[in-house]
Amino acid sequence: MNQQSLSQVAPGRRVRLVSIEGDRVLTRRLLALGLSVGNEVEVLHRRNGDVVVGRDGNRLALGHDIAARVLIKELS
Repeated sequence: MNQQSLSQVAPGRRVRLVSIEGDRVLTRRLLALGLSVGNEVEVLHRRNGDVVVGRDGNRLALGHDIAARVLIKELS
C-alpha cells in the first residue's frame, strides 16, 4: 500500500498519523503543537497542499512543506 501524505487528504476525512519524514526539529515542533505519531485528526480544510486539521476541539494549520512530510492512514 502506498503511503499518503497529509497534504493529499480531502477535507472531512479522519486520518491517523503513521510517521513523520523529517528531522528531530520537525518532530519536536509537531509534538509541541499537539501532533505525534498515532494521533487521529480530521482534515478540516485544504488548499494548495496547506492543511487545517482538528483534534480535541483545537485547530492547527500546517503549511504544504510540513504537511507533505506527515504520512497518514485514512480511517473509515
